[in-house]
Amino acid sequence: MVDDVNPYDLIVVGAGPAGCAAAITAARNGASVLLLERGRFPRHKVCGEFVSAESLELLQELLTPKDRDLISTALRIGQGRIFADGAEIHAEINPPAASITRFDLDAALWRSCAESGIAARQEQTVQNVKGTGPVTVKTQTDMFEAKAVVNATGRWSKLTSAEIRSTKARERWIGLKAHFREVSPPASVDLYFFDGGYCGVQPIPNGSCAVNACAMVSARVATTISGVLRLHPALLERSREWEPLMEPVSTSPLVFHKPQPMQAGMLQVGDSATFVDPFIGDGISLALRSGALAAECLKPLFRESGRLAEAAAEYCKLYEERLAHVFRASSMLRRMLAWPMAVRKPVLGLLQRTPRLTKRLVGMTR
Repeated sequence: MVDDVNPYDLIVVGAGPAGCAAAITAARNGASVLLLERGRFPRHKVCGEFVSAESLELLQELLTPKDRDLISTALRIGQGRIFADGAEIHAEINPPAASITRFDLDAALWRSCAESGIAARQEQTVQNVKGTGPVTVKTQTDMFEAKAVVNATGRWSKLTSAEIRSTKARERWIGLKAHFREVSPPASVDLYFFDGGYCGVQPIPNGSCAVNACAMVSARVATTISGVLRLHPALLERSREWEPLMEPVSTSPLVFHKPQPMQAGMLQVGDSATFVDPFIGDGISLALRSGALAAECLKPLFRESGRLAEAAAEYCKLYEERLAHVFRASSMLRRMLAWPMAVRKPVLGLLQRTPRLTKRLVGMTR
């Protein structure tokens, strides 16, 4: 039995940055929105907590006025450093990015959803989604209907397509994160690459004495954040005096695949569409932008002047035009970093000597 007599215009499954961006944008365009989240906020999640400048204006629009100081008071990151194969490569980040913890970001976006008139429900795990208009969404306790559904459940959930599940790599990759106290950390995002993965470190807002260490690592080399810190000599030396500020969190599996913005009648946003290489630092930005884009494409459907198939086609087209290039660039860089050291080291040396070329590579991921 369907829970509500009148169906919603939109049901969004997953209340991370992508899902909240879709829900808030749709609600502000006049749609009735139901937001379903399987967990509870606030909570820590594996994330680099790097918000690139390209999405800060959008984030400001999504947040309620009382939460916008999250942006104005955020630490600014204007430099990146890459430590790999003995090289230290510097890259300017201009305009600077912002360092915002997911704990704070998710909580602020959730509050903004509530204040935007969205029916937001926590601890609701979606079992299945059926139909193409209306669409039926079944949770463990209820059933709902909507004109459309946005899947924002992340890279791996019950709504992940069979096609993507079949591409699961033989090598298990793990995401790990923890916050540490560090006296006077540099205002840069530092990437330490080693055989079997990498670890990113950047300062976070906490009295200017804290860093986020977030790693993507093969299970064959490490399964804990403490194990990761021992895999790079410079990172090991830097972390000797660190004091933990939280219990580490982890996530798995991490699977890369071509963007899939539409699947089983759902518009897919954020990591549900595809998982971007974390070292690119554009995951939160892509989540926010894809969520807002999906909601904008659905606007004619909500106003009874379009069909779901038309909205989905427009979203797929605009996703390819505006966002897909980031995934192609990140895939290229991932392959480069996987080259044999004899080939990779001279390339890194060239980047070290040629800041303009490094800047161009960074620009390709934006």
